[in-house]
Amino acid sequence: MKGDRVDEYDVVVVGAGGAGLRAAIEARERGQRVAVICKSLFGKAHTVMAEGGIAASMGNVNSGDNWQVHFRDTMRGGKFLNHWRMAELHAKEAPERVWELESWGALFDRTADGRISQRNFGGHQYPRLAHVGDRTGLELIRTLQQRVVALQQEDFRRTGDYESGLKIFQEYTVTRILKEGERVAGIFGYVRESGQFFSIAAPAVVLATGGIGKSFKVTSNSWEYTGDGHALALLAGARLLNMEFVQFHPTGMVWPPSVKGILVTESVRGDGGVLRNSEGRRFMFDYVPEVFRGQYAETEAEADGWYTDPEANRRPPELLPRDEVARAINAEVKAGRGTAHGGVHLDVSTRLPAEQIVRRLPSMYHQFKELADVDITREPMEVGPTCHYVMGGIEVDPDTAACPLVPGLFAAGEVAGGMHGSNRLGGNSLSDLLVFGRRAGQYAAEYAAGLTARPVVDQAQETAAAAEALAPFAGTGEHPYALHQELQQTMNDLVGIIRRAGEMKQALDRLAVLRSRADTLAVAGHRQFNPGWHLALDLRNMLLVSECVARAALLRRESRGGHTREDWPAMDRDWRRTNLVCALDGPAVSVQRQAGEPVRADLLALFDRTELAKYFTPEELAGDDGAA
Repeated sequence: MKGDRVDEYDVVVVGAGGAGLRAAIEARERGQRVAVICKSLFGKAHTVMAEGGIAASMGNVNSGDNWQVHFRDTMRGGKFLNHWRMAELHAKEAPERVWELESWGALFDRTADGRISQRNFGGHQYPRLAHVGDRTGLELIRTLQQRVVALQQEDFRRTGDYESGLKIFQEYTVTRILKEGERVAGIFGYVRESGQFFSIAAPAVVLATGGIGKSFKVTSNSWEYTGDGHALALLAGARLLNMEFVQFHPTGMVWPPSVKGILVTESVRGDGGVLRNSEGRRFMFDYVPEVFRGQYAETEAEADGWYTDPEANRRPPELLPRDEVARAINAEVKAGRGTAHGGVHLDVSTRLPAEQIVRRLPSMYHQFKELADVDITREPMEVGPTCHYVMGGIEVDPDTAACPLVPGLFAAGEVAGGMHGSNRLGGNSLSDLLVFGRRAGQYAAEYAAGLTARPVVDQAQETAAAAEALAPFAGTGEHPYALHQELQQTMNDLVGIIRRAGEMKQALDRLAVLRSRADTLAVAGHRQFNPGWHLALDLRNMLLVSECVARAALLRRESRGGHTREDWPAMDRDWRRTNLVCALDGPAVSVQRQAGEPVRADLLALFDRTELAKYFTPEELAGDDGAA
């Protein structure tokens, strides 16, 4: 059985969030016919849940900001495991991407003199996040959607067909990348409403599918985040980079249970919110790591003064990078100083008047009022860590976003690895997806246009993909919901915020059993909108990616960024030079060490050598391996 051929395109973009839409816009503007595959409804991508802002060194609030400072902050936040070239491109190009959005109609908040406003965020030296209240992701998606519509209108004026050059396929799911030899030939999947199979022939595919959070029990991620792009790339022959680095956002809702894990934006802390334990103590001063000493305030008076003086350099400790804050909250709760529901207090009501809270944080005000019956203008929130983001992802070329081992395959946004190193700074996600979404679209278009012969879709691959998708209807095992719950509990308990070798080995044993049980999953009914069937297919992806996370986490014997080993608590300079690369060897996941590319000398020169000595070996700093 093969899919019903929908059409042939030059570029297929899988994912309709910020990275996917920016890639699609760029590819279409370069003359290629583009299909966008949207797992949910158009405009409902997880990007709309990004609240804080877009990190870009425009210098609108503090004139000292520039791309070099943004680059330094990004590398420091990632503990120097970032691919330096991606961090450089990101810092240099982010301002242009924000101004581009404004030219397309984005309505950013403004400073008193009319410039785009920028707010404080964790790990950023200066106020850097361009924002629209606490609904920035929604405005970003709205703006990119309008740009898509504008391009479709241009096509209509030329051809009389709105979808002649750029078409959106809503509620479609991709299950396989089709290949001719080693290169991409198209995609195969199904329509979620009808269950009908489809295939699209295309020489270039851009993966922009987001993250993996639905493999964890407590997560801020939406239902789409089942690791689809990561698994599709693995199955197509690509590799995943540094999957052990999973970010637990320090502030998710902890009460009531029905909303546990829903994100509480970092904007609350950026606008002056403070963290206190059950004893009323502002505890973050106790958790400033040695590598950040001198950059963060040491007293409450000094920290409070920073909010009124944008030229000050010593930030409040609540604005440490996310991994540091999450570990601090976890430590306070573990020490018995947590709230009644296992979190800590986050209070913005003592710093901002009620009307400013409602104006600057409207989503947070309504979220807590409606879901927890808490008025954040009068009382503190209860918050705790929640699985939020994966820094690891598909191995890509930093300039072109191309997957080195699979010609025609590209990746951008959260699904791509390298940019954020071991920990992502807040706000760098939205600028990342804009910068590298554009680059992925550009180089996918150039790749497709440069081919002398298009690859041919192999019908045998389509037949095999269809049989794979239909297997759960003939299964004799359990229902997928029970298995999904076990997977989430396993990852939450054994590969969570604090990791131990014995527990991760236990997790790998459980994952092996779960993968075996997944082979016989059984679903009832028919293919027309069947959520059980959809979950059965998603579980293949979640189980593959979860195994990559667990295997890489077990191998990396140090603590760095979003990877914390209780049995290896220190950061090891030798491990900074090591990337862990996951690949498929038949059905088995393998993990290998790969040396990272030395940082270019002029970029290292932006840092103080005393600081670099905490991350680099003397040989590296002496230039013996190509670094300055």
